[in-house]
Amino acid sequence: MNAFVFPGQGAQFPGMGKELYETNSLAKELFEKANEILGFRITDIMFEGSAEELKQTQVTQPAIFLHSVILAKCTPDFKPDMVAGHSLGEFSALVANGVLAFEDGLRLVHQRALAMQEACEINPSTMAAILGLADEKVEEICASISEEIVVPANYNCPGQLVISGSNKGIEIACEKMKEAGAKRALPLPVGGAFHSPLMEPAREKLQKAIEMTQFSVGSCPVYQNVSTTAVTDVNEIKENLIAQLTAPVKWTQSVQNMVKDGATEFIECGPGKVLQGLVKKIHPEAQVSGL
Repeated sequence: MNAFVFPGQGAQFPGMGKELYETNSLAKELFEKANEILGFRITDIMFEGSAEELKQTQVTQPAIFLHSVILAKCTPDFKPDMVAGHSLGEFSALVANGVLAFEDGLRLVHQRALAMQEACEINPSTMAAILGLADEKVEEICASISEEIVVPANYNCPGQLVISGSNKGIEIACEKMKEAGAKRALPLPVGGAFHSPLMEPAREKLQKAIEMTQFSVGSCPVYQNVSTTAVTDVNEIKENLIAQLTAPVKWTQSVQNMVKDGATEFIECGPGKVLQGLVKKIHPEAQVSGL
């Protein structure tokens, strides 16, 4: 069985999607429709902009979503048995399997990006990657820092966990992680504490937008970041999507469950190769490729 997986923030690169736009008429049409919906020419930034310009959350999120979704729509015989996306990638996955319409998915991603940007401005905060420490140890250290907010945010693969929290909390946690034997405790160049309680203002805004959006029954199950298991029920998909902003991304567990349910081939759909690498670390026997 095949599993199509969709990347999240961090996978962007200058020039992304340009070849697709220039060589495929459907891609061109969808990119132009996106420019219209967003009210600015995101394609100019994607194709000609600098890495710095692409790094702004309100550009990054729609850019990665568009690259992933348009690639899926322009792939002949795109028939996934299951889909999953890493954080933002979950929205791409839900358009790819027909739960969300292209336009609705883009509007939600745009609103998500703006709401997250705002939440970052309210609570200056950050994230850090912890390498070479057991998940349980990372969880234990986060829980021990009671005076600041610090939580596990992304379970990327065994031995690679990203934590999220207040600037001070992350500073304290990184010291403690190193003392506990982490190979690295590396603050990340991100604008805020994604997938933590500090994203609550964004979650509330996104909840309203999600509740007003039409969701349909998908062509295959989605393995969501929050629940990690196959979901087909539309209401459950919505609830998990709303919870996702303040809850951890359980990527390791999602891939393990996809394998358990019969996935042998993982195809990354979107910019970069990050997820192919993570899948290989989680399940070395899996076949991985990119579109």
